[in-house]
Formats: sequence, C-alpha cells, structure tokens
Amino acid sequence: MEGNVKNRFAHTVSVAPADIDELGHVNNTVYLRYAEEVARAHSERQGLSLAAYQALGVVPVVRQHRITYFQSAVLGDALSVETRVQAFSGARAGRHTRIYRERDRALLAEVETDWVWVSAARGRPTRAPAAILEAFGVSAEG
Repeated sequence: MEGNVKNRFAHTVSVAPADIDELGHVNNTVYLRYAEEVARAHSERQGLSLAAYQALGVVPVVRQHRITYFQSAVLGDALSVETRVQAFSGARAGRHTRIYRERDRALLAEVETDWVWVSAARGRPTRAPAAILEAFGVSAEG
C-alpha cells in the first residue's frame, strides 16, 4: 500500500465455515463484518481503542455502508482486507475498503463507509479531536 502509512492498513482473514451461506460462498453481510474488523484493527494499531476514543470524548458510529461485489470468496480462501481513511469533514469521516483474494489478487468487494463522530457525553455529532486526525495522518475539511 502506497502513500500515507498512517491512513492505510491491511490484514489477512481466512474464510471460515460460519462465513459461508447456503449458496456455498461468503455471505454478503460477512464482507461488512470484514470491513468493520479491519477498521477496528487499524484504529487499535494507531493507539485508538474504544477506551481511547471515549477518553477523547468521542466514538465513531457508522452512518452508511455502500458495498459493491465483484466476485465470490469460498471456504478456505485467504483474503487481504485493505482500508484507507479519507479526509474528515466536520463530524464525518470516510473509509474505503477493498477485499482481495490473496492467491490471485482478484478484487472481491469494495466498501465505502461513512462514519460520524459522536460526542460520548451528549450522543450528538461532533468534530473529531485533533489527536485522532494526527493518528490517521489526515486533515480536516470544512
């Protein structure tokens, strides 16, 4: 992965029996789970666990996922789940995730996720603290 290493992260997952649906491939909802898992792992790598977010007074909440499927994954496939944090704007942040089959680098799915920063105390949208922008190496827009 090129560019700002703070805003990018990847990890590998192996397709497990519980990920497979009655059609014999990874269920569509599992791709969303993979996208959320890589986002959480990325945050934690940057020192931003849920407890760290709460200490900063905010929590990230998904507003919307947009997913495009290209190919299916099957039991035993190793997948590379790669994510990139995009610029923050007001109380919003975007994340782009691509899921590839490792053996042939076939693109299986792309997920665009809109996140909203919510005040832990008030439960209302709020701007992300500067420490979070710094951790991900992104700038604030708007």
